[in-house]
Amino acid sequence: MEESNSQGRLSMTEGNIEGGGTAPDPTPCKDTLHPEAKVRLMKILNERQGTARVKADFIDFEKIHLKYGFGSSESHQPPPNSEGDSSKTPGQTADARGPPKKKFKKERGMNHNRPRNRWVPVSEKLCPSIISGEVCSYGERCNYSHDIAAKAAARELDIGDRCYNFETFGKCRYGVVCRFGSSHLTEDFRNITDEEKFEANASKSATLNNLAIDLKVKLRKKKVKFEKAEQFLSLLAKSKKKSLRQFDQNEIRNGAPEETRCLSSTPGTAPSNLPTPVDEVGQNSVAVDQESTANQNQVLESGSVQRDAATNLGPDDAAPTLAACQATSNQSGDCVPLASQQPRSGIVTNQDIIRTRKCEKKQVNFEGKSYLAPLTTVGNLPFRRVCKRLGADITCGEMAMATNLLQGQPSEWALLKRHSSEDCFGVQLAGYFPDTISKCAELINTYCEVDFVDLNVGCPIDLVFQKGGGSALMGRANKFEDIVRGLDAVLDVPVTVKMRTGISEKHNTAHKLIPKIYDWGASLVTLHGRSREQRYTRTADWNYIRQCVEVAKPHPLIGNGDILSYEDVKTHLENSGAAGVMIARGALIKPWIFTEIKEQRHWDISANERLDILREYTNYGLEHWGSDTEGVEKTRRFLLEWLSFLHRYIPVGILERLPQKIQERPPYYVGRSDLETLFSSTNCADWVKISEMLLGPVPDGFQFLPKHKANSYS
Repeated sequence: MEESNSQGRLSMTEGNIEGGGTAPDPTPCKDTLHPEAKVRLMKILNERQGTARVKADFIDFEKIHLKYGFGSSESHQPPPNSEGDSSKTPGQTADARGPPKKKFKKERGMNHNRPRNRWVPVSEKLCPSIISGEVCSYGERCNYSHDIAAKAAARELDIGDRCYNFETFGKCRYGVVCRFGSSHLTEDFRNITDEEKFEANASKSATLNNLAIDLKVKLRKKKVKFEKAEQFLSLLAKSKKKSLRQFDQNEIRNGAPEETRCLSSTPGTAPSNLPTPVDEVGQNSVAVDQESTANQNQVLESGSVQRDAATNLGPDDAAPTLAACQATSNQSGDCVPLASQQPRSGIVTNQDIIRTRKCEKKQVNFEGKSYLAPLTTVGNLPFRRVCKRLGADITCGEMAMATNLLQGQPSEWALLKRHSSEDCFGVQLAGYFPDTISKCAELINTYCEVDFVDLNVGCPIDLVFQKGGGSALMGRANKFEDIVRGLDAVLDVPVTVKMRTGISEKHNTAHKLIPKIYDWGASLVTLHGRSREQRYTRTADWNYIRQCVEVAKPHPLIGNGDILSYEDVKTHLENSGAAGVMIARGALIKPWIFTEIKEQRHWDISANERLDILREYTNYGLEHWGSDTEGVEKTRRFLLEWLSFLHRYIPVGILERLPQKIQERPPYYVGRSDLETLFSSTNCADWVKISEMLLGPVPDGFQFLPKHKANSYS
């Protein structure tokens, strides 16, 4: 097969791409490299560590030759250091060599001084009420513009003639500002509604966990009450010893305090009608020693546990005390219901007195499921919808900071949104202290629909680590314990923990913490096989994950790291014994990995099929972020962030050795079509070209720099 040069392989007509037809074959180029040079280059590439094995027919030797030289093996070696510099002449002094060169410092992030889009003042935006055809309740006091005629006259050219929101829901809520408005606007710019389709979808709420305006106001005015969290924090502050802390935690979790629960007549034994705290974590029941019971009674008598039970009592009734409860118990230790002594009218629930115990919580079965990891920036709702359609079983939202959620920041609450197609969905919280995280968890438990809450103990970025959050919690065991216990106390759904092997690269600590984490109340631990210092620059240590699986038994443990094919999943599950795997970067590089896992095959996906996936993503983005100019550019930004990972995929048909490894960097190669070659480009300008195929031309002066620097190649 003849190779194409870099100029020829990117020259394609827009009609071939937008029409969705098959892209033409690569344009052949003049082969000027000697065959012996190709052989030498192939030998160097095959011996080079961290380089993927690509078939020789697809390698772009011309581009490799221009970058590395005429196949010289010396040109592939790293530059010599100051101690072994071969360029030094014997007897040459330091002064003769000139001033020493500055040491190259590798950038650790790409989110510094990134170009930003122009901020549009509120006065230039059309009022949302006017867009939807309603009357603005603020009238002249509204900060938005109400001049529809001026906005219609200044409309930008439409991107396309088909509006996804209008075709899906029967009405586009962006009206005159929609960039696809020609499909649902009249000549006088009135919004058209497909009544039949709109009524059929009116009752369907596609997006859940939206931040209500009244809740946002209450959060900002600090008028939201956190009864469960305040009770736990009060008990935590008064319980200095570990035994008392264990007692207080289970007391909140079990429900009513000792005043409303009947104890056995014999001191030092567990109640006959309730499981002991140890039973709830799956272990055999044990008797409570007399010293612990005495301490518990002391805490109760001192008034450390004061629960308001007046909601189920009359105005003249008093809350039942421990003595009253013991007085109404029979000789066998069974408690006589208080309702029989104090008749009431109507149905009285006990949710405010006896809260959900751990054994009564809704459990999530993670075993054997494909779990999409919480991915900052790129793991947004449209991307999760794509992965869900391709076979993902469990999804989790992006990392959300507990403090920002408590402040009612809409941008942070947007990370908790859930699509109706996500049948098993969780949110991930990050924070520094038990009070903020427990209050935030209670807030989510009350106002959001989630199946589990994940605690982030693996975030390696300095901004979070230096404040004591993320992976820093692995070095703050006491705070870590209080946070997990607080989550378990206030939540009615399971608590999961995502962590790393440790903080230091040479000192793993996860195996010491994992058994304790389950004792503290967590239902599942997900272990990323790298430390905080390693980030993504080393291979995930699945041997250490296997050790942690052993210490975690009989509890389940999920492994995470370096999964890019169904063979990786099969190998790691068999060798480590983990209950399942979490897929992170592998889903960004090839989201169809979930299909491969379910079907147990390598999918040689075509370039046009990959373009259809991107088109599906942009449609979901226009639905989620909006089809106006602001929504289109936001969709474009997140699409480009995803393309910064997606270009690393190497098509199955051009690989010499399967499967592709996540640390392997491909040599310069030519795809089987111009579109496939474009998808493999590492140039940001080519990613912008792909976005223009789907979202139209970029604004004047547009620049893009990826937020995450892909430094994970070997």
